[in-house]
Amino acid sequence: MERLPYKEREPFLHLRYGRLDVKDNALVLEDKKGTRMQIPAGAIASLMLEPGMVVTHAAVKLCAEEDCLMIWCGEGGVRFYATGAPGGARSDKLLFQLGLSQDPKKRLMVVREMFRRRFGEDGPDRRSVEQLRGLEGARVREQYQKLADAHGVVWRGRNYDTSKWLAGDEINRAISAANACVYGVSEAAILVAGYSPAIGFLHSGRPLSFVYDVADLYKFELSVPVAFAVVAERKHKDIEGAVRRRLRDVFKAQRIMAKIIPDIENILGVAE
Repeated sequence: MERLPYKEREPFLHLRYGRLDVKDNALVLEDKKGTRMQIPAGAIASLMLEPGMVVTHAAVKLCAEEDCLMIWCGEGGVRFYATGAPGGARSDKLLFQLGLSQDPKKRLMVVREMFRRRFGEDGPDRRSVEQLRGLEGARVREQYQKLADAHGVVWRGRNYDTSKWLAGDEINRAISAANACVYGVSEAAILVAGYSPAIGFLHSGRPLSFVYDVADLYKFELSVPVAFAVVAERKHKDIEGAVRRRLRDVFKAQRIMAKIIPDIENILGVAE
């Protein structure tokens, strides 16, 4: 039986405070009251496992068989701890990605293409990756302020401490929760396409460098505007939950998985 293509799956599902197991060859979530809910692993791209989850060996095995990515994350998807990949990088794709990242000219071509896609214009000529990173930071700060002004939200800059989560203001918590969702779906797309999450171009030296590269392409198109819109409504007690649910609907409506994978191929293909 053929697996459902990733572009037709739900991008992610958040789970917490339960036990994930397999019953009658199906993935089942059981809560503390003993209530069971069946989860169609083959119809979901990634499972976001928050604190309070217990996962059995059988559940991990079934997710691997169904190509369902498992991500162990913090509450609200704020931090990423580990990933269970449903397979692995393809050698041809991995070597191609590595070759681009290690060639200064090709790496710069990829970074320039990312800059063009994010800001709708080519980056200035004769700029290094480091210089383009600095320009990107300035543009991002401007975009934050424009969204804050448009939604009537007080903006004091991007400032948060994951160890003191509730001490942060609502908009920073909302943005972090929203971005975490984009990180999850981006990592799923990268792994499914056969690439490595660690080999980045603008970002480097971190386990999720390429995830941050790819996610940056969609933050101000998807996650950040949703975060500002939810905070501006001033009616949600659970800001992080409201943001996740709103993004879930946006991802589904825009079929985000079907968009990310071709974008990755096209961006890397610029330097081929």
